[in-house]
Amino acid sequence: MIDSEGYRLNVGMILCNDKGRVLWARRAGMRSWQFPQGGIKCNEDPERAMYRELYEEIGLRDKHVRIIGRTRDWLYYKLPDRYIRKHSLPLCIGQKQLWYILRLIAHESHIRLNCSRRPEFDAWCWVDYWSPASAVVYFKRDVYRRALTELGPHLLPEKVPMKTKDLPPDYQKA
Repeated sequence: MIDSEGYRLNVGMILCNDKGRVLWARRAGMRSWQFPQGGIKCNEDPERAMYRELYEEIGLRDKHVRIIGRTRDWLYYKLPDRYIRKHSLPLCIGQKQLWYILRLIAHESHIRLNCSRRPEFDAWCWVDYWSPASAVVYFKRDVYRRALTELGPHLLPEKVPMKTKDLPPDYQKA
């Protein structure tokens, strides 16, 4: 669903294990990595969309995870001009996302990347909490930093920086 300003409504998921590491997934057939995320359908509740996308992208059901936090507000990013499909209507200029942080409460063997006809990912691994903020494609970095900063205290309150001076050197508030 695309809103009146041209932003696609979306949910992002930060899945963590019991060691505080996060799931990082490689886009199928590409070299780029990202957190699972997906669009919200018309009249779909964001939490329902999150669970649907969680299953479609990494094979997990609600019984495999526990929600431990969600961003208070939408986080936005614009697409670079070259990625905007100018001949597609409605025009999508970027995404507005609600981010969830989830704890895996089942064994990681439940993670499966083949639960949809066209799998989104072809590989995954656990990475340090802050790694994705600098490893994701450049136009998503600010949203990743903001989501990780806001949601981190739910996961590792003693390890996640709470003051701007403690944030990664390239972090800038929007």
